[in-house]
Amino acid sequence: MKEEADPYIPVIGLEVHAQLQTESKIFSGDSTRFGAEPNTQVSVITLGHPGVLPMLNRRAVEFALKMGIACGSEISRRQIFDRKNYFYPDLPKGYQITQDKTPICRGGEIRIQRSDGTDRIIRLNRIHLEEDAGKSIHQPGMDSLVDLNRAGVALIELVTEPDIYSSEEAYLVMAEIRKLLRYLDICDGNMEEGSLRCDANVSVKKKEEKILGRKVEIKNLNSFRHVQKAIDYEISRQIRELRKGNAIISETRTYDAVSGKTSGMRTKEELNDYRYFPDPDLSPLEIREEWLDEIRSEMPELPQELALRLQRDLNLPTYDAQVLTESREIATYFLEVCEYSSHYKIVSNWVMGPVKSFLNERSITIDQFPVRPETLAEMIDMIQQDKISHTTASKEIFPALLKDGTISLEHYIQQQDLVKNIESSDIRDIIKNVLSDHPEKVQAYKKGKKGLIGMFMGEVMKKTRGKADPKLTNQLIRNFLD
Repeated sequence: MKEEADPYIPVIGLEVHAQLQTESKIFSGDSTRFGAEPNTQVSVITLGHPGVLPMLNRRAVEFALKMGIACGSEISRRQIFDRKNYFYPDLPKGYQITQDKTPICRGGEIRIQRSDGTDRIIRLNRIHLEEDAGKSIHQPGMDSLVDLNRAGVALIELVTEPDIYSSEEAYLVMAEIRKLLRYLDICDGNMEEGSLRCDANVSVKKKEEKILGRKVEIKNLNSFRHVQKAIDYEISRQIRELRKGNAIISETRTYDAVSGKTSGMRTKEELNDYRYFPDPDLSPLEIREEWLDEIRSEMPELPQELALRLQRDLNLPTYDAQVLTESREIATYFLEVCEYSSHYKIVSNWVMGPVKSFLNERSITIDQFPVRPETLAEMIDMIQQDKISHTTASKEIFPALLKDGTISLEHYIQQQDLVKNIESSDIRDIIKNVLSDHPEKVQAYKKGKKGLIGMFMGEVMKKTRGKADPKLTNQLIRNFLD
């Protein structure tokens, strides 16, 4: 696509919708529990009955403020809610309550690091509060169905400036937003459940032009992969149209994950089509400094701050710090292990390697991990103190702990005779046997295949159940062969 894109460049802005993890909806007491039977979490407010009055959910406001603080936004001290008028088949009252002129947060930024190692700052235009719509279910050959359980659920919408220049950057922005939402514990970020969704505004222009091209909005992208693929397709499509001499139509398009293509839905609405006006049933919202101070005091350490602290205080490499802080729960587990062991880099290796592999293989989270932080730290310290070998730990002890995390490490090692106690003379005898069992490999080694040293090491470690000292064993094998 690179050659095709030249001399055009894409310009992208994102509108990211995040459902807030409040127990009730933003303007009513209806439950927000996911997965309930359709249309069971509705009341007269959700159904838009005449004469009902909405009441603002304080918790939703606090969550929005947390995200604004995390992004370095300016907090609007006085806000009003507006009615956005539009044909909503899944919002019974026929309008959406949102924030137009007075978003709760103005400005701010999202910091990303691209695959080439360069950092970029993506500016935010705003973060505003609004209510979600219900869910329409279209079945082939049947009437459309509607589930209003989601109608009225609290949302924040993060709107970026058109600062994004590739699908990779769009992916990274989405990933960073989800990370922040999860660190703040205000949204679970599950795109497959619809709690995090994205609309992408895509345009292309010639490099030398100052004015942006006409934008096309791709609606309701619900996975990181779809965000990338939809944007890539739309960039290519718009460039093809421009090369044919056709004008780009400003429209709303949908993305089909099966075909990998976008298709037109409707022409793009203008702001005046929505006929915004202040909602007469909701009082203005005042944000006092005391309330903000209280919220700031509840804020956790954010991922980029934590990554810097891990590098500074624990002397971890940048890569380790970034991987460990991808998840707040993983970072917490790592730090808990480090309370019992000062071998920080070794702890990092175990958490990034065997621990995360176990979680990924079983699709579970760290709170379901069976090995307690102090037990993992004890095992790591035993390796570093030369009481057990790394091979024994990874091949025998760690798997045993995964089956039963409550076992006593000291007792298990003694019971299974895993203490690293093989004498040098015993190792020599084992090495002689290994070499005599593989005469053809010995000859190949002597003819220049020096990589076979690893095979010999593996055989010795297998016969000693990992209790032989690796450095000594390696040296003795080389002495015998050379």
